[in-house]
Amino acid sequence: MTNKIKIIIFLIILFSFGVAFYFYPKMPDIVASHWNAQGQVDGYMPKFWGLFLMPLISLLMAVLLLLIPKIDPLKENIKKFRKYFDTFIVLILLFLFYIYSLTIIWNSGKTFNMTYAMVPVFAVIFYFAGILIEKAKRNWFIGIRTPWTLSNEEVWDKTHKIGGKLFKISAFISLLGLLSYKYAFWFVFLPIILMTVYLFLYSYFEFQKMKKNGKS
Repeated sequence: MTNKIKIIIFLIILFSFGVAFYFYPKMPDIVASHWNAQGQVDGYMPKFWGLFLMPLISLLMAVLLLLIPKIDPLKENIKKFRKYFDTFIVLILLFLFYIYSLTIIWNSGKTFNMTYAMVPVFAVIFYFAGILIEKAKRNWFIGIRTPWTLSNEEVWDKTHKIGGKLFKISAFISLLGLLSYKYAFWFVFLPIILMTVYLFLYSYFEFQKMKKNGKS
């Protein structure tokens, strides 16, 4: 990981905690913390957790993601696509900060439809996940990890090639959620659910095909 990426990660987390301290005196004692599929508030929590939970989650997420390339038994393979993984870490932290910012704005008195606000960033995450998946080499933590992709490099490569394309397609489908908040949840998550099932089965049948041809 380059020093530039480390600095960006550090600044995102530091800024998150800075926002929490700045807004703490300005927030009500109970803050909105969860929204349903229609973009309506359906959960609340005390001010402290409402302001500091997301920065803490971001910190723990960053530590976990930074550890993965060090502890993976196949870490040499991670080095082959490390720049894409590092970029993905930054995107995930920015994604979390974006969600955090929306909760701050909402609890400051500016209401809006949370679903509409979330759809575009899910599309960005899905699309870049597709890029990362296409580049990912076999490892234990990053990518489409089924018993069959982990057992056979060719099955891994084939599954990830098609998986990357499907993630990108899902990103564009999710944007259709902007057309109707009533169905936005389904446009975002149904393609991902169907894709997950498909790729699981695809990797199984590809492995069986390899086994039949004596390649597994």
